[in-house]
Amino acid sequence: MTADRPGGGRWSVGLDIGGTKVLGVLLDGAAAVRATARGATRPGAAGVVAAAAEVVERLCAGAGLAPADLAGVGAGVPGLVDPATGRLSHAVNLGIAEEVEPAPMLAERLGGVPVVVENDLNVAAVGAARELGLSGDLAFLALGTGVAAGLLLGGELRRGARGAAGEIGHIPVDHAGPVCPCGQRGCLELYASGAAIDAAWPNRNGRPTAVDLFAAAENGDPTAVAVRDRFADAVAAAVRLLVLTCDVEHVVLGGGVAEVGEPLVDAVARSVRRQASGSAFLRSLALADRLQVVPREVPVAPIGAALLVRGLLPTGG
Repeated sequence: MTADRPGGGRWSVGLDIGGTKVLGVLLDGAAAVRATARGATRPGAAGVVAAAAEVVERLCAGAGLAPADLAGVGAGVPGLVDPATGRLSHAVNLGIAEEVEPAPMLAERLGGVPVVVENDLNVAAVGAARELGLSGDLAFLALGTGVAAGLLLGGELRRGARGAAGEIGHIPVDHAGPVCPCGQRGCLELYASGAAIDAAWPNRNGRPTAVDLFAAAENGDPTAVAVRDRFADAVAAAVRLLVLTCDVEHVVLGGGVAEVGEPLVDAVARSVRRQASGSAFLRSLALADRLQVVPREVPVAPIGAALLVRGLLPTGG
């Protein structure tokens, strides 16, 4: 075994399991990314486990390892994860309607390697804190098909009594608004999500829709400016909600819309400042100064999952 290969189970694999793809990373003993791999997600519990196992096996094979050499495999999944049992429910994006226990299924497929399953936004919060070098309380605000946040408070994940902490996308902001898939009206995610951008700005150039929208707004397209600003106002409301409920020091913007990069932070910061202009209390909280965005090339969710399976959490402060 060479010096670059793990001994005693020091390396780990992290997985971000989404509705269309499984993204995996291999971390060495110093928690540095040594390899990445991706595969297509297959629906249903058995399909998800098989797709995840294939990514783990490919990462290991590329480094000359076996899964048994790993300290463990961490997996971030969309849905509610019971922190006591690891039982997954409401994972509709994975084609899983019933409650399942994917950790033992994946562990068995990989020959008994330890497996930890966690909500995908929780692992993203851990990965963002590590990769961005952030200490203190943090919210990872995912702006994708929906809107939700992973919360890292006092150096620990805040999951909630039933795993629903951070599900702010389903807080109604307009009781006369359209019906949300959750059954309520006017939920925040109807206005602050990537899906909201898709509905308001038909893609014209083949680029990611949010990137196309922000580019058109920067070029002065009045319709794009209006759509961008409405979206930024809704995200600003989500930021305000997170700070006023948890007083997090950092709000990290992630999800598909984060591909926009710093222009997204700039637009949301402008909205935050405008919304706070009439309130000395809100101005004193410096909400805009708490904003950051995940760099496009940093896979924070699988990194966080790989850290969690090794019991590595950023410290609070």
